[in-house]
Amino acid sequence: PLAFMRGRTLNDAFIILDEAQNTTPEQMKMFLTRLGFGSKMVITGDVTQNDLPNGQRSGLAIIRDILDGVDDISFMELTADDVVRHRLIGDIVKAYDKYDAAKSVPRTIRNN
Repeated sequence: PLAFMRGRTLNDAFIILDEAQNTTPEQMKMFLTRLGFGSKMVITGDVTQNDLPNGQRSGLAIIRDILDGVDDISFMELTADDVVRHRLIGDIVKAYDKYDAAKSVPRTIRNN
């Protein structure tokens, strides 16, 4: 758990942070700065499924802006076309995207 990471350095490790949309910016910074020698990190999440209290920024939603241009860091964004669940799920994701576009609600700030 993130609560036990403060003060640690993770050397020679492959570290996965899943559901990262529920981290605060401070938690995300703490997690990222645990990277040690010989380690790699993968961070996953869906910024449209944020469970943080209303109005609280997601650490996942802001790291692209903060880390853009930093060597050895890359981002991959998946779309509704990448959904591997039931066929209908891709259509549901597209419907939400269309709804957000009509309401001018950026995907990165919509909470459940």
